[in-house]
Amino acid sequence: MIKAEQKPIEQIRNMITDYRRVLLVGCGTCVTICFAGGEREVADLASLLRLKDGQQGGHKQFLETTVKRVCEREFVDQLIPKQEEADAILCLSCAIGVQYLAERFPKLPVLPGLNTSFLGLIEERWQWNEVCVACGDCILHLTGGICPIARCAKSLFNGPCGGSVGGKCEISPEVPCAWQKIYDRMASLGQLHKLEEVQPVRNWVSNQAAGPRRTIKEALKISGK
Repeated sequence: MIKAEQKPIEQIRNMITDYRRVLLVGCGTCVTICFAGGEREVADLASLLRLKDGQQGGHKQFLETTVKRVCEREFVDQLIPKQEEADAILCLSCAIGVQYLAERFPKLPVLPGLNTSFLGLIEERWQWNEVCVACGDCILHLTGGICPIARCAKSLFNGPCGGSVGGKCEISPEVPCAWQKIYDRMASLGQLHKLEEVQPVRNWVSNQAAGPRRTIKEALKISGK
């Protein structure tokens, strides 16, 4: 899932300085799960902004809504009737949703209320760990289902560096060495021999080297579905 965190309140207030009617839009999927931009967070932020604005004698209006997914037209179209009520949209979704709203509502400023962090795995209800950077060329079949690009501090492809100690990364004793985890996993599967093959220098063309990436399902395109 996509992990995001709310921007500092003063940074948000600075972004909305020039707008009197601000529509707060939350997303009911990833950022709801990570407690950053769901219906409750939208309500809490709107209440705080009203309080701050009132303390300074302001007269801003804060409208609130949450759609299921801010990255899909069928849900975003629910916002069409609300666009006339706002001078700007404060989007509490990942950066994908912010950019989609900006395209969908070209006459309205769309402001990011969150900082998009990473693609993460839910470790506990309150903890998310980065496990994927969406590189576009997955090698998990070679590394026991553990990504060295995202989980190794140096994104090494052919084993650990010399800095790991006791299975921990040199950057912090709280960070596991990704290659220790890969080794242990491959050993448990009886596949250590697969690590003996040296991986070539990576071709990063699939990771945006040729510009923004696009995926098209031709079968769906032809069928019109």
